[in-house]
Amino acid sequence: MDTEDFEEILDVVRSFVRDQVVPREGEIEDTDAIPEAIRSGAAEMGLFGWAIPEEFGGLGLNAVEDARLAFELGYTTPSFRSLFGTNNGIAGQVLVNYGTEEQKEFWLPRIASGEVIASFALTEVDAGSDPSGMRTSARRLADGYVINGSKRFITNAGLAHLLIVFARTDPEANGSKGISAFLVDKDTEGVTIGPHDRKMGQEGAWTSELFFDNVKVGVDRLVGGAEEVGFRAAMASLAKGRLHIAAICVGQAQRILDESVEYAARAKQGGREIGTFQLVQAMLADSYTELLAARELVLGVAHRYDTGEDRKLGPSAAKLFCSEMLGRVADRGVQVHGGMGYMRGVPVERFYRSARLFRIYEGTSEVQRLVIARHLLAAS
Repeated sequence: MDTEDFEEILDVVRSFVRDQVVPREGEIEDTDAIPEAIRSGAAEMGLFGWAIPEEFGGLGLNAVEDARLAFELGYTTPSFRSLFGTNNGIAGQVLVNYGTEEQKEFWLPRIASGEVIASFALTEVDAGSDPSGMRTSARRLADGYVINGSKRFITNAGLAHLLIVFARTDPEANGSKGISAFLVDKDTEGVTIGPHDRKMGQEGAWTSELFFDNVKVGVDRLVGGAEEVGFRAAMASLAKGRLHIAAICVGQAQRILDESVEYAARAKQGGREIGTFQLVQAMLADSYTELLAARELVLGVAHRYDTGEDRKLGPSAAKLFCSEMLGRVADRGVQVHGGMGYMRGVPVERFYRSARLFRIYEGTSEVQRLVIARHLLAAS
């Protein structure tokens, strides 16, 4: 894609987010659902497949373009991005990077068009950021596998058509060994999807439990056509996903800062706009400075991801810094608004609740610190 085409896509997405999604954020929160008009509009713009290669019907954006798009998507409720985030990110990239040619040709065009929503089913009760406690098993049969177990906090499970399920194919293996990935239709006998969770924030982004009771799948549903591809596929998808989440955090922080500046310019105390108070100015300045640093960090890491220079350490550092930065910016946003910032219906209150999750999913801040430190020590 040339620069002119990409800039046109950014303009269209920016207008759609600000003109169509932002005005309906309250409705999305109240109904805990994305309106069909917004979903269909996103599909028409190609948002279900921006990171899917062009040969399979996607836009084929590289990491820098992905990050710049995420800055725009992050400007509104994060549930909008969640609707198609798994298609482009952690679920779709498993197929892009590790699927067989047959699996890619069958699934990726449907994922890119939005005909199919894919979910990434890795997390379990005892296996979140650390997969060593994974209990879900896939036992080999003569003509395939039988899957038993459960998953938790699975984004878009209730909307999904395709579940990318990670399970142990080697019961004797320890840690990350012996983990494989399977393509499971949600309507397969033995699959049960629980009701979507009630969360602190991010209304409209559904997560649910999954249960597998003697779920039978053919050998052709084994990702990559080989066992033990699963863990490598998961880690590769999560690395790129962490960079994308970092960019979403930048977009979220930009929205909070814009709301805070606007409020500080018009709200008055003692007959003066609060933006004239130096302590309020300091909060705005600190938020802008951290936001600027985060934006440049994401773009730099994305460039190194595209060149192949760094696809592990940088994404973890970006996700760590940006998610923590967002928490601080959200806190200052509420503080600038004062009592109004604690009221439902005020955007910064909603973004404050949503921000808390970014430090947890796709690898907690603590896990990112471990990843960074281990890579530094291994290189010494």
